[in-house]
Amino acid sequence: MFYRVLLALLGVFCASSLWAAPAQQRFTDWQVTCNNQNYCVTRNTGEHHGLVMTLGRSAGARSDAMLRIDLGGKGLSPAKQPAIAPRLRLDGQPLTLPAGPWRIAPWHLANDNPQTIAEFLLLIQDAQSITLEEGDGVISLAGLKAALLFIDAQQKRVGSETAWIKKGDDPPLSVPPAPALKEVAVVNPTPTPLTQEELNDLLDYGSMRMDNTQCSLDPMRREVRVTALTDDKALLVVDCEAGAYNTVDLAWLVSRKKPYASRLVRLRLPFTPAKGGNELELMNAVFDEKTRELTTLAKGRGLEDCGVMTRWRFDGQRFRLTRYAEEPSCDNWHGPDAWPTLWVTR
Repeated sequence: MFYRVLLALLGVFCASSLWAAPAQQRFTDWQVTCNNQNYCVTRNTGEHHGLVMTLGRSAGARSDAMLRIDLGGKGLSPAKQPAIAPRLRLDGQPLTLPAGPWRIAPWHLANDNPQTIAEFLLLIQDAQSITLEEGDGVISLAGLKAALLFIDAQQKRVGSETAWIKKGDDPPLSVPPAPALKEVAVVNPTPTPLTQEELNDLLDYGSMRMDNTQCSLDPMRREVRVTALTDDKALLVVDCEAGAYNTVDLAWLVSRKKPYASRLVRLRLPFTPAKGGNELELMNAVFDEKTRELTTLAKGRGLEDCGVMTRWRFDGQRFRLTRYAEEPSCDNWHGPDAWPTLWVTR
């Protein structure tokens, strides 16, 4: 008996690395994102007028979860409105919150108790909407149940005691844990700064590369940026194409000593997102000298409420992904720093 239990647990741990592929999917008015740690988050999208409910859940037996309802967004000032908790309505009737450790502020309420959250979801999952009395905010519940079932399936909870929708008798330990978090070490975190002579020579080299590269951006608008990457390598970034609110860049790894040897930087994702392949274009690229990370930001529109934001760390040979966040819903809710993540590392 002991060996059968041990083998079952080993199977769970070995399988955990197989089902942690990032996923992002929409179910009517609800969007789900699960990252490579199998942490899943879902929220209502669309015409919510700044009233948004967000649910998040970690993988594994502990069933860590969080629920929050907020009034806000990029285009709304909630300070002009009364507190939301007393005004919440479920299909037109006052919404009575299940007993539990709720944290309530004027334009925000939250809970991280799994039992309270499960009771709340049972209360609302078959309803149509949560609205505000004397307000425009609306949380459409169309698609919520499907989104919760997707999270249960992604985290292998279906049939277990911890499932939100299709509960069963399987114990919490039957749920696979999150895989080990990958790490990308910082190489040469404090490189010798570029001397003024090195900087001038590398800028001249960058201008030469720019003149010999097919780019549509007006030469007067092109910019060359040089950063010390390691003691023997520099990062050279050149603006190449431009649209309404995005600039496409080209980047090279360049030796710091003449004669210069250079190699084009290619950013390859360790997974294939729903849209497109796994080679990423450098968009609005910036190198942060404090974090030693290269950041890209592909804006879905000028408001920066949707798009793709990535962070990359140099491992001595190439840039490796440390964070990939994507927000496909352009609904004025949040900016790049809060977009849901599909990939994280240490």
